[in-house]
Amino acid sequence: MTTVCVPRPPALRRPRAIVFDWDNTLIDSWHAIQDAQNHTLTAFGLEPWTLEETRQRVRGSMRDSYPQLFGERWREAGEVFYRRFAERHMQTLQPLPGAEVMLRMLADSGVYLAVCSNKKGSYLRKEAEHLGWLRYFGRVVGAFDAPRDKPAADPVLMALDGSMIAPGDDVWFAGDADIDLQCAVNAGCIPVLVREDPPQPGEFDAHPPVVHVDGCMMLSKVFGSM
Repeated sequence: MTTVCVPRPPALRRPRAIVFDWDNTLIDSWHAIQDAQNHTLTAFGLEPWTLEETRQRVRGSMRDSYPQLFGERWREAGEVFYRRFAERHMQTLQPLPGAEVMLRMLADSGVYLAVCSNKKGSYLRKEAEHLGWLRYFGRVVGAFDAPRDKPAADPVLMALDGSMIAPGDDVWFAGDADIDLQCAVNAGCIPVLVREDPPQPGEFDAHPPVVHVDGCMMLSKVFGSM
């Protein structure tokens, strides 16, 4: 098991707020995403993706990524995706190990928690409600909720709205992908990488994580040590 891949800088502050990515950070919904994505790709005559390709290629929001895949028909493709996703996403929804324990501990410690995802906001909030997690979050912000989606700073600012906490070195953005680290930097927050695999050489040169943890329980331990 990895611990903290990037040593904690002496100046790293105990966070007043943590904004979380959703998919592959707090929950595992990749099988539902792959199913809907491949259903859409094949409907438009394109080759389906493997699960690993799905993990690597699903980064940006639909309004940013689908025009590149489907051209002028991207909105039509989006409707196909969401119809399929709505039918199946609850069947495979699974929290990642230690996620709820971590959220409860952070909330009990007085940390403001929010979610910022490129999953469509209505589905995101439905999933959080299904898990009983809405009580942990001040705001749950998804794609199309803000004027721009990740990696722009807009959804982070919306996630913090009403908390009386401004982006800064006491606000962490925790996610599993490069787009999350870029979003953290764009919003002026501390980028925290949450995934089992350590960063590879050169992988995050543009937006390196300040801290890497291998999962939710390790993030809890890092917070508890501060």
